[in-house]
Amino acid sequence: MPRLARLDAPGTLHHIIIRGIEKRRIVDDQRDRKDFVSRMGQLAKETGTVIYAWSLMTNHAHILLRSSNLGLPTYMQRLLTGYAISNCTR
Repeated sequence: MPRLARLDAPGTLHHIIIRGIEKRRIVDDQRDRKDFVSRMGQLAKETGTVIYAWSLMTNHAHILLRSSNLGLPTYMQRLLTGYAISNCTR
């Protein structure tokens, strides 16, 4: 059964979990890690999202953030799509 839709009002605090498909790796090396963290920070600045804490492991990540007026879907879509595209071109 799919989970219920996430409440997303501006200023809502979210604990986000990102997992690799079938528990596969989402980062392969230090370069990947730096790219992911850099994107996360840059997008937070651009969107007004506040990141309180994060943890990046090889096969999943946790992010504690407060969404901006643009909303959580905009931030997450830009973060994950941009990261996936950058890794496909290497």
